[in-house]
Amino acid sequence: MENIDLINSFSEFKDDKLIDRVTLMGILEDVFRNALKRKYGEDDNFDIIINPDKGDLEIWRNRIVVNDGEVENENQEISLSDARKIEPDFEVGEDVSEEVKLAHLGRRAILALRQNLISKIHEHDSTNTFKYFEDLIGEIYTAEVHHVRRNMVILLDDDGNELIIPKEHQIPSDFYRKGDSVRGVIEKVELKGNKPIIVLSRTSPKFLEKLFEQEIPEVFDGLITVKAAVRIPGEKAKVAVDTYDDRIDPVGACVGMKGSRIHGIVRELGNENIDVINYTDNIHLYITRALSPAKVMNVKIDEDKKIAEVTLKPEEVSKAIGRGGHNIRLAVRLTGYEIEVFRDGVEDEDVELTEFSDEIEDWVIQEFIKIGLDTAKSILEQSVEDLVRRTDLEEETVSNVVKILKEEFED
Repeated sequence: MENIDLINSFSEFKDDKLIDRVTLMGILEDVFRNALKRKYGEDDNFDIIINPDKGDLEIWRNRIVVNDGEVENENQEISLSDARKIEPDFEVGEDVSEEVKLAHLGRRAILALRQNLISKIHEHDSTNTFKYFEDLIGEIYTAEVHHVRRNMVILLDDDGNELIIPKEHQIPSDFYRKGDSVRGVIEKVELKGNKPIIVLSRTSPKFLEKLFEQEIPEVFDGLITVKAAVRIPGEKAKVAVDTYDDRIDPVGACVGMKGSRIHGIVRELGNENIDVINYTDNIHLYITRALSPAKVMNVKIDEDKKIAEVTLKPEEVSKAIGRGGHNIRLAVRLTGYEIEVFRDGVEDEDVELTEFSDEIEDWVIQEFIKIGLDTAKSILEQSVEDLVRRTDLEEETVSNVVKILKEEFED
């Protein structure tokens, strides 16, 4: 029959997209009814019979026989003489069913119908893809690099679905090549037009949590719980873990013998330094642990303002702050408290310049160390003019350093 080519042309969609028979029939009927409405103005008197498996399609128009010259609605009524051309024994008032061939719709209508059908099937596929990935938000997913752009990496999974990793969701040390297999968590899914935009993230703390779940059996089994995870992607991370089983050491289980268990996670995250600590409801102890590897002497809490004043020995301050201020920033995010660091000891005690690395850039500190000035006092004893002359630093930079040292050290 003439309709078979049209139906067969969509078999590839049915097979490739795994559209079930009932859904395909519904899409086909909807598209054909829209075509009938455009042609005849209405479709309620048409029967559409579809068998997509065999490629069969039949469209029947039902009309009532009226006397010649009394036809008011040509789509709903047929004259007696025209009805008897179909069957010679029709009488007035009877129902007439007449098959409508696709050719009756016109060539342009058929082309439009085909395009509409393709669009509907793609729309159905996009909706299914959107729903599928929406249920995977926060879960680890693996796909292959298809194309690398300046501001994003485009991936394809085994089913041909396209995912993207925007620049802000890439670990700074990541390097992507076509064909590489990449893991991340599904960060979000959006519909742009009819196309689902699936965003994969490698910088999300959720990715770190899910890696713990994948790599550490006790976390996967629920014996150990990841209570919180914070990251500065590619640099440093802190993870608080807990267990209901007193026989288990949650930190030891996560790290493994000589770091064997956590090593795979560290490597996946571009050698991100990961501190694992025991979670506790005791906020004093929690803040103390969050500042590791520094050893805290005392913690004073203001619960209303969410501020913690932490006292450390001078030699522990740089450990608490960490390179680039990473350690203390992560501790703040992990605990939810603003942490203020105080140095224990008398005023005469000097402070290493590196302890101010959270406020003074490393390259600036190195400029002072080159000329033998490696403590706060050694710099404050010099004039700004002399410091500018002896280093390659601008006067404004030197003045800012002196101001920071006076505020933080002399006070």
